Amino acid sequence: MGIRPDMIVGTSAGAIIGGSLASGLSIAELNSLAADAGYTNTMRPAVSLAGLLSTKPLDRLLRSRLPTTRFEEMKIPFAAVAYEIDNGKEAILAGTGDAVVAIRASSAVPGIFVPVSDESGRRLVDGALSSPLPARAARDLGADIVIAVDVIACGATFRSSQVSPLRVPMIAAMTLIRNLAAEQHRYADIVIAPQIAHLRPDQIYKRDEFISLGAEAAASMRERILNVCG
Repeated sequence: MGIRPDMIVGTSAGAIIGGSLASGLSIAELNSLAADAGYTNTMRPAVSLAGLLSTKPLDRLLRSRLPTTRFEEMKIPFAAVAYEIDNGKEAILAGTGDAVVAIRASSAVPGIFVPVSDESGRRLVDGALSSPLPARAARDLGADIVIAVDVIACGATFRSSQVSPLRVPMIAAMTLIRNLAAEQHRYADIVIAPQIAHLRPDQIYKRDEFISLGAEAAASMRERILNVCG
């Protein structure tokens, strides 16, 4: 639609995509990065009581592909939202410093991934604990118009009828995160909500379908987006 963002703010997977775009990757290069990303080069078993998996492989992948890995060198100003587990506060990572560390921290789902320590020694985990849709953070950073993409608003229809000790907490956690994201809608001028309820978050091999549904959701709001940004 010819709209170039003045800043990008992302949480969790949104930090990976947002940081990649902000660093200067083209859409074609971003698609290539997504095509090459898999479980073996984004995570590995962790030798830690703080999490099952480490995102060190993701660190190497991003450093090998992003044009820049420093906040101060980003082509578009970028911020990643994380959560500081030792003091229970949201952390907006931006301005200066290592953007790859910030991206890993923002997407470190607690209990699954080992927390990521930044240059100040803070232990950081997934920003979805406080702002899964960081529209307010974008406002606080100076955005006049906010276009938000809510990938969990549509819910999930892929659940089975089976109940297990792991599934029940996961369903409860996703419900809480969805409610947190919905509260952020009031800070956005536009909320794009791709209809991806039938797809599991771990089905990254279905990226073409995810991308197509995202484009369809944005296209359905074309007139409103152009009116707001015009």
